[in-house]
Parts: sequence; C-alpha cells; structure tokens
Amino acid sequence: MSEKDTHHHINHPENDESYKGLTVNSGIDQPPAVNPNLKKFRKKKKAVLSVDEFVDGILKSNITILSQAVTMVESNKQEHYQLAQEVIEKCLPHTGHSIRLGITGVPGAGKSTFIESLGMHIIKNGGKLAVLAIDPSSEKTKGSILGDKTRMEQLSFEPKAYIRPSPSAGTLGGVARKTRESIILCEAAGFDTIFVETVGVGQSETAVHSMVDFFLLLMIAGAGDELQGIKRGIMEMADAITINKADGDNIKKADMAKREYSNALHLFPPSESGWSPRVMTCSALHHTGISDIWNMLLEYLSHTKTNNYFYDRRKRQAKYWMYESINEQLKQNFYNEPDIKASIPTLEQQVLNEEKSSFIAARELLDLYFKNLKK
Repeated sequence: MSEKDTHHHINHPENDESYKGLTVNSGIDQPPAVNPNLKKFRKKKKAVLSVDEFVDGILKSNITILSQAVTMVESNKQEHYQLAQEVIEKCLPHTGHSIRLGITGVPGAGKSTFIESLGMHIIKNGGKLAVLAIDPSSEKTKGSILGDKTRMEQLSFEPKAYIRPSPSAGTLGGVARKTRESIILCEAAGFDTIFVETVGVGQSETAVHSMVDFFLLLMIAGAGDELQGIKRGIMEMADAITINKADGDNIKKADMAKREYSNALHLFPPSESGWSPRVMTCSALHHTGISDIWNMLLEYLSHTKTNNYFYDRRKRQAKYWMYESINEQLKQNFYNEPDIKASIPTLEQQVLNEEKSSFIAARELLDLYFKNLKK
C-alpha cells in the first residue's frame, strides 16, 4: 500500500480493499469558524460618537443616534453622564416646542391600546410622537413595559413614532431625571408630541406631573364604587379623566362612571390653571372619542397659553428639576466614594446588631465623606 493509500486507509476505513469501487476523499481543511476580521469590525462598532456628532444626528432626526444618546442618559457610568450632559446642553436651544402629555391609569384600563389609538390619530394629523415610560418598579418586577412595545404594533412600525421603554434604574429620582432628559433629546429630534406613561403606581405619578403640560388619568367603568382605590392626590393632579372601553354593553356603565367622576371633581378646589378638569369617554379599540380627547387637549393648551399658566408651569418645572438633579448627583457621589463604599457594610451591621444608632452611623459616614472632600 502506497503512503497515499495508507493515509486514505487511516482516515477512511471505507477505502479498504474490501470496499472496492467506493472512494471517500479526506476533504479540505476547514477555514476557521470565526471570521478573522470580526475583531476589527467589533472595535469599529464600539467607537463612541463625539458630542457634535450626537447633536448633529439628533437635530437631523436620526433615530439610531437619538437612541444611543438616550442610552447614554440612562447609563450609570460617570463618563457617559458627562457626555450626555454636554449633548443635552447643546440640544436645549432646539427644545420646548412640543406638547408633553402624562398618562397614567388603573391596571386593565387599556393604556397601551389608548396610547396607540391617540398616537395614530396624532400621526395621521401630521404630528411626530415619542412615547417614554417611567417604571421605578421595573428593577424588582423586571417590568412589563417592554411588552408594551409589542402591544403597540401599529405605532412601533410607524416611522414618525419613537417608543422608548423605561430605564430600569431603580430609584424613582434617577428614572425620572433620565426621562426628563430624554424628553429634551426627543424634542431636539423633532418630536412635537411627547407621551410620558407611568407604569408604577403611587409616587411615579407625581414625578410625571412635574415634567408634563397635561396629565390624563385613564379609567374603566368597573363594578361598585368607581372611586375606590384611586388616591385623592392622583385625582387632584388630573387635567382630564378618560373612561376607556366605552363600547358595546359597557356604554351605559361608562356614562354612569362619567357622572360619578364629574361629581367627585367638583369637590376639589379650582386648579391654578383656571381649567376645569373634564371627564370623557372613549373606546381606544374602536377609535371612538379619541379625536374629542385630542381636541380637548388642544383647547387646554390654548387656554393655559393665553393666561400664561403654561409658561409659568414650565419655568417652575425647570427649577424643580435643577434641585432634583443636585440631590441625585450628591447621592451618587456619596455612594460612589470608595471609603464610603468600604465603610457602609460594617456600620450597617453595627446598626443591625443595635451597637450603634442609625443617626450616629449616618453621621459617621457623612463626616468621613466631608473629610475626604477636603483632601
């Protein structure tokens, strides 16, 4: 047997004499499974844009660059934070021209369907819409807002719509500040209507109220006491209450609920804006009553711009967010200080063991922080 034959024989027993007429070639060497150029390509992709490239892309309504900028805003890395702040500062002169609408609702009120229905109405009338969400609970529950993007099927395919799930940054202050900054970026990118949706219940409504022009509470006509489970504070914040799912057998129930809410709203003191909150009914699924809600919103804007409440409120909101940003930044700096990070577990354990009071432990940490600041 020649060397070549031996080689064939070792590799493929089928080449043995007993398998006459059957030949199996040993084949060719396979190329590497990973593209050798992939590393080069990956490195290129990771290059972070400069401030001017970000700003230029946002002002040209480049959605990919807008999304990257929002991701920078949401990042907890200090270098990303710095870059995002510079981008926001350069975008600021191009902002402030949108309608900011806050939307909250009881579970099951059909919020996604409502947002999509109202959103499509706005787009059909020539608007550009960004939908942002605040969900401080998403850290614990791995929130469902990501599912909303799939539920808003029509809207997510619409080139004039931008849907951004909530940053799961944990603390409400952090999530809210990031959403506020995302509003600025979306406005600079040419979105003239911004929806800010709350997913969490409770305090997140207050945070949304502090960054929108109009606050809409979405309800459904349920059995029994319509006002049950609705915090008075949220009712007082609402510029309008909308009862969704007013269709079929539900129409009568929705009209009754409308009367109940209207009576309840009359008990509240008049609002600063001079606007009397309205109660409306709609069916987001069948798109009925949606245009009336939008027209009411435009009426509110006209009313509050005429009496200057609109502009005063925006100024107050800007001042509020200045202080919120200071609080958030101080908190971040404090907890990221290496000595503080190292000392917290020991002091925490001493508090748990009742060897130290909470106040003394806090004082020691703050003293350490201020001592290190002076260094």
